Formats: sequence, C-alpha cells, structure tokens
Amino acid sequence: MIDIEAIQARFLELSAHLDERGRRLLAASEARAAGYGGIAAVSRATGLAASTIGRGLKDLSNGLPLGRVRRQGGGGKGAVERDPGLLPALLSLVEPEARGDPMSPLRWTCKSLRRLATELTARGHPVSRTVVGTLLAQEKFSLQANRKTREGSEHPERDAQFAHIQASVKAALAERQPVISVDTKKKELVGDFKNAGREWRPQGDPEEVRVHDFLLPELGRAVPYGLYDLAANAGWVSVGMNHDTAALAVQTIRRWWQQIGQVRYPAAERLVVTADGGGSNGWRLRLWKYELKRLADEIGLDIEVHHLPPGTSKWNAIEHRLFSFISMNWRATPLVSYRVIVDLISATTTTTGLTVHCELDASHYPKGIAVSDEQMASLNISRHAFHGEWNYTIHPRNKSDRAVIR
Repeated sequence: MIDIEAIQARFLELSAHLDERGRRLLAASEARAAGYGGIAAVSRATGLAASTIGRGLKDLSNGLPLGRVRRQGGGGKGAVERDPGLLPALLSLVEPEARGDPMSPLRWTCKSLRRLATELTARGHPVSRTVVGTLLAQEKFSLQANRKTREGSEHPERDAQFAHIQASVKAALAERQPVISVDTKKKELVGDFKNAGREWRPQGDPEEVRVHDFLLPELGRAVPYGLYDLAANAGWVSVGMNHDTAALAVQTIRRWWQQIGQVRYPAAERLVVTADGGGSNGWRLRLWKYELKRLADEIGLDIEVHHLPPGTSKWNAIEHRLFSFISMNWRATPLVSYRVIVDLISATTTTTGLTVHCELDASHYPKGIAVSDEQMASLNISRHAFHGEWNYTIHPRNKSDRAVIR
C-alpha cells in the first residue's frame, strides 16, 4: 500500500529548495519507487499533474542536459518569436533618430514603459509594459538624464584663443603680475525657496520651503559677481541687490584691488583679467570698457583683458575654482536673506586652501546706461594683434604715450 502522507511530507520538505526540474524528478522518483499506481498516488500527494510526473520519468530514463530545466524548445515562446514585428516597432518609437518625426504619436510625450506598451498595442502588437522593459534592456537601452555637453557653434579660432589666453596668463604669473578671472554667478531669489542638494537632518524632518519660486518684492534677488585670484587661490564676491551691469562688475574689481590686490601685489604694472565673451563683462559692451578705463585711471595700471571665445563660458577658471564650491557649500540651504548669502559665500573653503571674501553691495546699478562715441574715443586702448576684439589692453591716463589702436 502506498503511503501518500509520507510522500507528501517528503515532497513538502524538499520542494522549497528545488527548481521546476528538481521537483519533477523528485516526484518521478517517488512514483517509480511506489510501483503500480505510483503516478496517481504521487499526483494526489504533490499536486503535480500526472503528465508532469510522466515527463519526469522520461527524464530519469533518458536524461536531460545539465543546466537545463526543460528540454530544448520547451516552454512558451517569447514575445519576439510570437510577433517578429514587435521589436522593430518598439525601436521605431525609441530610437534617437525617430525623434525628428513630428507625426510620431510619442514625439511630444514622455516615453514611459506604459505609454510604449499602449502605443505598440494600438499598432497591432499587444504587449505588456514588463515585456517592453525587458526588450529595451536586451537592446542596451537604459534610463538616462540629459547631459550638458554642447557649447553652441564652435568658433574656428576657439583653440587658438585658448592657447593665447594660456600663454598670456602664464607669462603674467611668471612675472608676479595679478591675474583674475571674473564672472557673474547665477542670480538667486532671496527668501525661503528650495535650494538644490541634500543636507543631513533628523529623519523625517526636512526643512520646509515655498512650493513656488516667485520673486518676493520685499526681498528681491541677489546678484553675486565674483573674481578669482589665480595666484593666491582666493575669491572675492560682491552681492548686488538689483541689476547685473558692467558698473557692478568693475566696482567689484575696484573694491578687491583697494582692499586686497594692491597689498598683495605692490610691484604690479598690469592687471590681467580673463572674462566671458558676454554678459556684464562682454567684449561688445561699451560700458564694460569705459568702466575699466575709469578704473585704470584710478589705480594707474594697465588692464589687460582676454575674453573666452563664444560658447565656452564654463571653461572660465572662476566657474570651477570658486563658483562650484560656493554652490556645494550652500546646497539645500534656503537663502532667506542677503546676510545668509554673504555668510555662506564667506564660509566657502576647500582642502586646497581656497578662501573667499564676500560683501554686500547695496548700491543701485541701473540698466540701459549708454556710452557715447566721445566717451569711447577717450579710451586709451591697444588691441592685440590676435583677435583684438577679444584681447586688448586699456591704459591709464598717465601712460598716454602708448600707441592707441581702435
């Protein structure tokens, strides 16, 4: 007599540790040991179909290649095998080359797995979002964010201008002349607004900030204009309270020179400035040159300016040697007041010795100031032989015997 309860107990004890093949072979082994009526008894004890136990007996007799659970060709067919047109249809929806088709149903929507599955089903390829995800993974697709790499159209003299700037800066540093990189950092709303990044806080206690980023008229907007002293690894930032203008830019340089620069470089004969090609220190901006002329007259130094070629602002030294560390220092901290902004910038340091001085500039810098042709004619400016629009030196009045090339 076959002991069904004993078979059931042994099967339950071992089946949790076996795969499909192992359970089938175990049941077949029990049926063979039980003899006549064993298949029916084992089927009642294990819940496996009699046909499954019969296949197990054949596997025991004929063998099954190692590593396989089913015989070659066993199991259901894959989605692509059932529907050969499925994969080409999926790739036509997600391939980058298809993005330019304005008639594509997914051209202007998020290509989620659910949307892709819905669109494929509508095209006669019924499929689940799970299968779509599996197919994309097999085709080496993955979820990816945008990457900032394009810098706009590349100027043909781009590399040559970088080489010119490098040579000029290297020569100035070798002569112990001051070299500064200048730019405006991203303008910031003042108030309890979300600031990117994460900071350690007690679990479940995130700092609460406003849902919408709308300017608060009573607080305004911060305009951090900075300079980075390459030789000293030191920064200076003036936080303006209204507009980003050339007057704010040159005033920042002026304040730095008055308080730090002239002490740090007592034997200076010229001040070398590297700047972006646009913004408040752009090479086309008349007010930038006129304000530099006023500064040169005040401090009695030549001011040698080199602009980065178009589309390369992120290569300016101040971006990766000063501004990036300021952003890291105030990450996840709401900039609730100008005082907080100044303190956070001033506290920025690095393991390589970076120090930063920051101060609030409450002066009003109106936009739209025009510089006349007569004022431009008063500039004592020498344009360099290589791209004189990007590379030029502004001389002070007391060096008026120098050649003026306009």
